[in-house]
Amino acid sequence: MPVVLALVLVLVSWQVAVDGPLLELDHWTRHAAREIRHSLHSTLLNHLGKAFSDLGGGPVVVPVLLLGAAVAAWREWRAGFARWWLPIPVAVLTAGLIPLLVVPAKAWFARPGPFGLPLAADQWGWYPSGHTATATLGYGVAALLLARTAGPRTRRPLAAGTALLVAGVGFGLVWSDYHWLLDVVASWCLGALVLWALARWPLTGRPGKDPGSTS
Repeated sequence: MPVVLALVLVLVSWQVAVDGPLLELDHWTRHAAREIRHSLHSTLLNHLGKAFSDLGGGPVVVPVLLLGAAVAAWREWRAGFARWWLPIPVAVLTAGLIPLLVVPAKAWFARPGPFGLPLAADQWGWYPSGHTATATLGYGVAALLLARTAGPRTRRPLAAGTALLVAGVGFGLVWSDYHWLLDVVASWCLGALVLWALARWPLTGRPGKDPGSTS
């Protein structure tokens, strides 16, 4: 899975950098979305698209991430984990990591948005999607932290709900003409790679035992 994600991210980034033929997928998807919007004339769908895209904004995601970390730390404290407090710094570091991953890439690729207007002096570019990366990492890390003390019956709906929410953010961005499809796909891959690595890092030890202890 990480190899596939990395290959897709590299392929898409290369195509964006050289304005390659894969970008036709972006234009086809945008045209199809506009045709569907015009044929349906659904104000509800348009509002839903905007609402889902807004769920990828920092003012929404960061409080959810910090709240999830606080709940996870409390649950781990009650369960007797030695490093029950670790979810809090992990959440704070995640919130700081997102712009460090996205902003330099936006500035380097300097990709215009779906409307094709030249970038203004104060704009970074559209690739990769910041809202998608924020949602993927923010909600994903919150779910990972909460899953540490959850049973299998809770982990499955938690993972499914998080995936649907992140997919909804991407759908809203493309549906509302805020981003190209490949902007969203790249951020999904980037966020999934970080989550894959984090899921294999033992954030907390077993109850009553320090994870750094050899005893």
